[in-house]
Amino acid sequence: MIIYNVTIKVDPHYTDAWVSWMKNEHIPDLENTGLFLSTRLCHLLEQDEAEGVTYVAQYFCEDIEQYNTYINEYATAMREKAAKAFGGKFAAFRTVMEII
Repeated sequence: MIIYNVTIKVDPHYTDAWVSWMKNEHIPDLENTGLFLSTRLCHLLEQDEAEGVTYVAQYFCEDIEQYNTYINEYATAMREKAAKAFGGKFAAFRTVMEII
């Protein structure tokens, strides 16, 4: 199983709107690709939040091929949509992990 892990630092003035957008728009859009088995959105605790609130979005897919399909066919549009909605109000760091 593959975990597509996205760590996001969000401007503190936009956290409520960003969380709502993630739960009601972004995550459902990602799930509608049919490539992910489950998703999870977490608030990262014990972080200095002076410059932003840190969240972790985790997306679980069956194998690397499904992840690659997402990256090749959907990721650019999804990232552009996020930038349009909250451009300059967040920074994202992406990693991919394999459960062993």
